[in-house]
Amino acid sequence: MRYVAGVGMVNCDLLYSGIPHMPREGEEVFASGFDMQLGGGVPAIMINLARLGVPVQFSTFLGEDTFSQFARAQLERYGVAYQNLYRGGGMPVNVTCVAITPGDRTFVSYRDRFPVTDEMKERIYRQFCGACIVRMHNGLYDVYAKVKRDHPEIVFVMDTGWADDLSLEKYGDYLQLADYYTPNCKEALKITGAARPEDAARSLSHYFKSAIVKLGPGGCLLQEDGRQEVLPALPGVKAVDATGAGDAFIAGFIYGLYHQYSVRDCVRLGNVTGGACVGAVGCLTGHMPEEELLRAVGKAS
Repeated sequence: MRYVAGVGMVNCDLLYSGIPHMPREGEEVFASGFDMQLGGGVPAIMINLARLGVPVQFSTFLGEDTFSQFARAQLERYGVAYQNLYRGGGMPVNVTCVAITPGDRTFVSYRDRFPVTDEMKERIYRQFCGACIVRMHNGLYDVYAKVKRDHPEIVFVMDTGWADDLSLEKYGDYLQLADYYTPNCKEALKITGAARPEDAARSLSHYFKSAIVKLGPGGCLLQEDGRQEVLPALPGVKAVDATGAGDAFIAGFIYGLYHQYSVRDCVRLGNVTGGACVGAVGCLTGHMPEEELLRAVGKAS
């Protein structure tokens, strides 16, 4: 069976919405909305893919704490096949308080730290070897390199996320392994040192036949064969919360790769899934069923 694989920490988000402003130290404000959801990262991508009918297999770290139990129930609810690599007694799930104010989001996070052992890496390797697509990120380079060496036909989709030391010098080895990289504009400018997204795409085209720079509400910049095109965002979206929009884009993009659409259509699918995400609070609330997604990009039968 063809499936998409990934590895990552589960994030559990405590979402406080409708906050008029952030309190100063020693003060308290009340939110008008609250929810507890699984957060972003690889788990959100796997859930979004599973909801679109794509088989997934996922390696993660769950304990016996309350938040790990919540995560288990959510993964099973969405039909995500996963293997748990964690055997300790701590809380390996990353728990984040998300304060959503009119202007932005603010985060406070906590999780117990633990090493990724050789046994864990071997189990991840075995799972990846059976995949057709792997979502990769910074970390576990040795596992990705071994999989790519032994199974060059597997498609790797890279996402670095933001880091203060984001640069081609630091992450160039990962980009050499990847088939696709999906940075947002801020990340693309940082990693390339470019001043404009168009220049960042040109720099990334040295690594990728199809260079991608997400532009948020401006859509997505795609460079192929030396030509650049901006593919527009999903129209008519009233943005409520951008949490998880990047993961939703990747899910739509990988959905397209899984079904062997052109890269241009994969980006269009990602724009739609990303746009649907920002219309609701949290990473997983705003989404489209498969038929509606295909209709939105003119691919429905």
